[in-house]
Amino acid sequence: MEKAIVTLKKGEGRTLKAGGMWVYDNEVAGITGQFEDGDLIYVHDFDGYYMGCGFINTKSKITVRMLSRVKGEEISRSFIRMRVQAAWDYRKKVVDTESCRIIFGEADFLPGLVVDKFADVLVVQSLALGIDKLKKVILDELVDILKQDGILIRGIYERSDAKVRENEGMERSKGFIGDPFDTKVEILENGVKYMVDIAEGQKTGFFLDQKYNREAIKKLCNGARVLDCFTHTGSFALNAGLAGAKEVTGVDASSLGVSQAEENARLNGLEDRVHFACEDVFELLPRLEKEGELYDVIILDPPAFTKSRNSLKNAVKGYREINLRALKLIKDGGFLATCSCSHFMTPELFAETIGQAAKSAKKSLRQVEYRTQAPDHPILWAADESYYLKFYIFQVCEEK
Repeated sequence: MEKAIVTLKKGEGRTLKAGGMWVYDNEVAGITGQFEDGDLIYVHDFDGYYMGCGFINTKSKITVRMLSRVKGEEISRSFIRMRVQAAWDYRKKVVDTESCRIIFGEADFLPGLVVDKFADVLVVQSLALGIDKLKKVILDELVDILKQDGILIRGIYERSDAKVRENEGMERSKGFIGDPFDTKVEILENGVKYMVDIAEGQKTGFFLDQKYNREAIKKLCNGARVLDCFTHTGSFALNAGLAGAKEVTGVDASSLGVSQAEENARLNGLEDRVHFACEDVFELLPRLEKEGELYDVIILDPPAFTKSRNSLKNAVKGYREINLRALKLIKDGGFLATCSCSHFMTPELFAETIGQAAKSAKKSLRQVEYRTQAPDHPILWAADESYYLKFYIFQVCEEK
């Protein structure tokens, strides 16, 4: 059956023409032909010029997610294998693949799909209707490609339980794809052992995007007193401990996260020096200031304070507050590692917010490093949403 055609309004599709992967509902002039949501369709400019092929979903603000721009290219099984092979070949060149993100949605030209590899287990998150229909084919091809490299996958678990699926008119989904297996998986990263709970942990169970940022703080931590805020399952705290910190405290509001972090400390033989507390960071930091506590290194790795432009103003207040409080707790000459994982908190706005916090705290900042997400989360320049993690390391000095 001939594919339906989405025609853009005159003057619209600027993001698409710049190499982006999305067509928004307000850019569409009309749709001709028969289709069901999730089907492959063609996209034409207002004058009939062929723009590419992608998935349609009229229930979503993102009406089309593009798959190919090559006229006449068939979205076949061999096309899917080519995309998956390219994603894996790239990871083999740029990261330690023991545990890594193999598919990162639009940045790997497989929009709406995330696949993480934890040792010999895959965790998949499908966030778009069209890609959901191709999910089984993609996973079958990926398992076969890994097998060709001698990597045998013992199980696949789905974590498509994100609220954003509802924006696509899809139900949340979670569970085994194929035979059940033990969902607690031990991984090794930067010499640190973790027990990853892929069924109950946040998102896919572990945040792989901070892999090399965790490594970067090690050089600051030998002999240091360290505070790791929003520790999740203890990753920055454990890296600090293995680097020779004399005392590490990790803090998180999630009791599940703290219990997992404590398990990870025992796994690495660090329970004597790395301790965890279940507390609200916003309440803890002012209390530590009143108590006169000081640290050599503080790490701030908060969850995204905003997932939309509407709540950005409050998010800025949150980032300013925690950075201000942390700066007051750092010894003269100590270090602050601070980050934002919100796409809407732009690099410019994040830098401005940290600068405001430093001014209020009467501290001078010397930038050591600026980093982003690990390269298994590549940033597609034409797709702004793929660039989300901002990570700074500063030396903190008293105003001279």
